[in-house]
Amino acid sequence: MSDFDKTGRMGRRAVLKGGVAAAAFLAAPALVSRKALASSGEINILMWSDYLPETFTKAFTEATGITINFTGIGSNEEIINKMKATRGRGFDIVSPTNNRSLQWKPLELLQPFDMSKVPLDAVNPAMAKIGTTEWAFADGACYWLPHIWGTEGIAWRTDQFTPAGVLPSYGDVWAEENAGKTMGRAHSMMLGAGLYMETIGALAKGDVWKAYTSPEAMTEVWTKITDWCIAKKGNIKLIWNDADSQKNGLLNEGVIVGQTWDGPPLALKTAGEPVMYAAPVEGAMAWVDGLAMPVGAENTDEIYEFIKYAYMPELAGEAIDHHGYNSPVLGADKFAGETYARNFADAYPGEALANLNPWPAEPQWYADMRTEFVNRFTSA
Repeated sequence: MSDFDKTGRMGRRAVLKGGVAAAAFLAAPALVSRKALASSGEINILMWSDYLPETFTKAFTEATGITINFTGIGSNEEIINKMKATRGRGFDIVSPTNNRSLQWKPLELLQPFDMSKVPLDAVNPAMAKIGTTEWAFADGACYWLPHIWGTEGIAWRTDQFTPAGVLPSYGDVWAEENAGKTMGRAHSMMLGAGLYMETIGALAKGDVWKAYTSPEAMTEVWTKITDWCIAKKGNIKLIWNDADSQKNGLLNEGVIVGQTWDGPPLALKTAGEPVMYAAPVEGAMAWVDGLAMPVGAENTDEIYEFIKYAYMPELAGEAIDHHGYNSPVLGADKFAGETYARNFADAYPGEALANLNPWPAEPQWYADMRTEFVNRFTSA
């Protein structure tokens, strides 16, 4: 897969040609442990709504006897709020994004993994390091494992919109010529607006990242962003909140261009719809969603079986072929096929991978203040 370099930024990767049928997994009994075959338990997973395609869950259950009880979510706030409400009970695995570690640590709602049971050498070392550094809430402990990585950039209807340059821009979502035909998620669409504002002189270069350094900087920068977005709010048709609403916007709601995750539009593209996704000229926002174990997790053996299978290149590659995101599992792309490779190349042409923006870690004060600015925008 595409590598993160030692600083955590993603480097360039060669797109592999061809692919191997994921069905090879089902034809390889050596991959199935005796313990897994003997299991007849279940596992309760709280995860992003499109991360577990039926092909993965079916193969996992047939191989292990473990039933997956899946609850889909659309935001990190949903995960945190559910865990707060249940005091860390009700689920065996949750899937926070890498940049939320500062919000999770004081909650004390997660427990560390037994790393002797985790095949961590199966995944990209730089992504694995996120768990052993940013999510090491106690000395020598790891509270987070990488699972899916992706980006947020620009999607559009190829039959109704054409970017002005080689790459689209976050500004396309707010442009007058696209008024009433655009969409985004409120808080990240506003951040994208900020990055665009830097390119036109409405903000100083680097202001968007400076906002993460202190409440004072946040107030200065986001006041300007919010005022700019409110002035152009009438141009936005739809504010989405999950993968399905992104797809529906592009297919049924008259949206011709939007700021989206990579997975939903690339899944539509794979299905033959006139949809494209690409990193914008300002740089796509990169994130890694992980696996974490709540303090009230009950099905411990099943958790480690799930991790083992999630880290198998055959199953990881087959999954990314369906949901359109990317896997940290080494060699997974070899099992994803030509369509995945082509989509990846289309989404990140030229220097797009080198220009990705890793989403910074968010202190709770930043999240709280951002909510206030978002509320100002959405209620305007």
